[in-house]
Order: sequence, then structure tokens, then C-alpha cells
Amino acid sequence: MKKAAILLTLGASLVTSCVDLELSPKDSIVLSSYFQTEADAVAAVTGVYSVLTYAEENTPLYGGQLVYLTDLASDYMRTGSHSNSSETRAIGSASYDAGNYEIKRTWILIFRGISRANLAIANIPNTSGISEEIKDRLVREAKFLRALYYFNAVQLWGDVPLILNETYEEADLNRAPIDDVYKQIISDLTEAQKLPASYSGAADVGRATGGAATALLARVYLVRGDWANAIKYARDVISSNEYELVTTVKDLFNPDTKNGREHIFSAQFTTGQKSAAASGNANSHCTWSSGFSNAEPVSLISNVELFYDIFDDNDQRKDASYAKRLYNPKTDSIFVFDIPRFRKYIDTAVVLTSSSGASRINAPVIRYAEVLLTLAEAINEQSGPNAEAYEAINQVRRRAFSYDIQTKGSPVDFSGLTQQQFREKLRQERYLEFVIEQVRWYDLTRWKILVESTNKTKQIGKRNYRYPIPQAERDLNPKGLWQNWGYDGATADDPYDATYK
Repeated sequence: MKKAAILLTLGASLVTSCVDLELSPKDSIVLSSYFQTEADAVAAVTGVYSVLTYAEENTPLYGGQLVYLTDLASDYMRTGSHSNSSETRAIGSASYDAGNYEIKRTWILIFRGISRANLAIANIPNTSGISEEIKDRLVREAKFLRALYYFNAVQLWGDVPLILNETYEEADLNRAPIDDVYKQIISDLTEAQKLPASYSGAADVGRATGGAATALLARVYLVRGDWANAIKYARDVISSNEYELVTTVKDLFNPDTKNGREHIFSAQFTTGQKSAAASGNANSHCTWSSGFSNAEPVSLISNVELFYDIFDDNDQRKDASYAKRLYNPKTDSIFVFDIPRFRKYIDTAVVLTSSSGASRINAPVIRYAEVLLTLAEAINEQSGPNAEAYEAINQVRRRAFSYDIQTKGSPVDFSGLTQQQFREKLRQERYLEFVIEQVRWYDLTRWKILVESTNKTKQIGKRNYRYPIPQAERDLNPKGLWQNWGYDGATADDPYDATYK
């Protein structure tokens, strides 16, 4: 197996620029000559973060790649006529195979992040000239990020290589059982809970916190169907009083109010982090590629009646998620779109006055509204709705309809629902709340309704509950990286029973 080395280059960062750790055999620097100072250790962990927001080869993980696989591949999004990429179109139509470029790039980015985390975790403890407190914090940040990368990987592909002590290039690439991957995710997040509750100073904005680890644990246990632990960790986040719902939904996607009290952890984007002309956040380009015209952009709503008209006109989330009408500063007039545009990543201070795809808007990874909905869902699945579950979901609804969040008995509060009725309402609330936030495909797969829901707008099959292992990776170890069922080269049997719809 080829051995990887470290190439140090300037790249995008947690703030504006960082030391970007490229795994490459050329221009290598021996590890023993690199991890020497606190600056080296900090740069190494910043390199782990940078995979979230920077990818020179294509779009960043949280700046386009995951939107392709988790939103474009779901029921409510399709590719528009402005997309000239057959690879992206294949994702949108579920006609992809193991050679798909977007799937391969997502795999590469995720395991790049894991490899960088492994290097940091292994070498920072031995770095001199740095306090034990800072060492521990940096290692825990790397473990949080490794857990996040693995959490995406295990949901997208199922069994994946569990690499903990080396880089991807050095590892024996054998798929590990899903349960083993989740055990490691939980272990890493449990350790990351010891991170600070908050940070001070501009250089540390966006770093993982103990609260972010706890919130992600709640999501992990929800996906696993461990309702008791999902409830426990969601309650821990709520009782910490570190987070709250913001009053105005659009503020969540306003670059001037980002990293507020509702943002538990976000991928940090700044204008010009990829080049002087454009941000690395390609979500803005994909949703705005046709500008003020009725030509279709790269990404577009699949069915207006099913996914736009279901928003109440009084629901803030409608105009925060979609733009049917938008002010054009060049003509000093309101432009009306035939088909609504996805709104959340359009940076009106930059994109509307420029042809570039620049956007300073962060991509939320987990926010407080999701913790509330996690609590509500887990309680309902465990034993049916109770007062605590109603209060959690109703706080999200009150905010959406501009009622006081803490005042019970608003006209939009849910009450008196059966367990199944609550389940259906909860699932709809998650769609309304998290449009284009990298969660929809994950939700449909864990609810086992991916095919049933997506076939309302496009034709898919049960094989689409998992993505294929990229063929270029399988070529490195065809036996260890066996193919998922339903794709060329698969030897596995159909794993989906009648509960998968």
C-alpha cells in the first residue's frame, strides 16, 4: 500500500487562510520535523476543519458536495437546465453508478478529513512547547471532526473502512461493520464533550464545542433508533442554556448575524476564501447560476405544489427557504420567478450585484431547532407524544409563525395527536425547517420511506438507500471494498426488507 506524506500549502480556512495539509507523496515533509510547536498543532487541526469548506478540485463538502447527495438526490430537488454536468444530473435522476464523479469526490473529501484528523490525534500529544490543556483541546476537536466525517460516511455507504491510526493511503481498505463505525463515532463524540462550551476571540470562531458534540450525539442516537439516549443528549443541550432559537429565521442565513445562539456548529465560509473572485461555497452558485432570469439554475425545486405551496404564507420559513420574488438592485425592481429559487445561500450583499458565485453564508451542520425536533421525535417514537414533546416541536413552530417562543397555547401549537399523527407532523416540520441543509436524504433513509417519498417526483429503487462504493476506490481492494447491493460488481444480497418503502 502506498505510504502518504504531508504537503504543506496555503488553502482555505476556519477563518480566512490556513495551513492546508494535503496527503501527497510529492514535496513531502517528514512528520517528525513538522509537529514541533503549538502553531504546528493548531495548523494541523485547522487543516481538518478546512475539508468542510475548501476543495480545490471541486465543491467543498459542506459547500455543495453533501447537498448533491442529500438534497438533490431526495424528493424535493432536481437539476435545472443550467446544469451541464452529466454527473450532477445522474445524482438528480438517481441514475448514477460506481463511476459517478460527485460520489467519488464526496468519498475522497470525507476520508481526507478522517486522514487529517488521524494525523492530528496521533501527533499532537507528542508536540513540545504546548500546554497539556491546548493539546487535549486540539485532539478533542480532531475527534469531533473525525466523528462528523464518519457519521456522513456510514449513512451514505453503510459499512466503510474504519481507519483510526493512519491515513487512507496507508490503510488496508476493508469495510467495517456499521455497528463498529457507530461505536467509534460515539467514542469520539463522548471525548469531544469535554471541549469548552464556548470560545472568545475571532481566531476561534466556529470551533467545535462540548455542546456541539452533545448535540451531534443526540442526532447519532436518533439515527440509531436509540430513543432513550437521543432524549438524554437532546435534554442535556437544552438544559445547558447555551443555545436558543433566533426570532427571525432569515437571520440564520444572514452573513452579518452568523454564528449566533442557534448555530451549534457550522461550516465557516468567507468571501474570497477560494480565490479573490469567489467563495468556496458553491451552494450559492448552484441555486443562483441563472441570476435574475427564468432560465433554470443548476438546482431547483422539483415540484412547486408538493414542496413550496405546502408552506403557510405566514410561515417565516417560506421566504427564508425560497425566493419567489426578489429585489434586483440593477433594475431597482422586484423580479418574479416562474419557479421559486432556493434562498438560504443567496448572499444579497454580494451575489445580487455580481456575476460571481461568492457567498459569505455559513452552512449549518447542526442548530438548536434540530435539537428540539430530535427531542420531540425521540419521545414520540419511544412512547407517543407527551407535554415535553409538544413543547419542543411547538417552540419551533411558534418561532416560524412569529409568536413568542415560550408562550404556550399559540394558534399554531400542536395538541391532541396520536403517535402516528405526531410522527407525520414532525416529519413535515423537519422538511419545512431544513430545506437545503444537508439532511433530507438522511431523514428519508432512516425513516425507511426514501423510495415512497422520492417516487413522487422521480423514479428510484431500494438500491438508492445506499450509494455505491466508488469504483476507483474498489480497484485498490476489490474484496475489502465490496460493492453495495444493486450496483455493478455487487456480491452482497438484498439487505432491504418490507419495512423499507
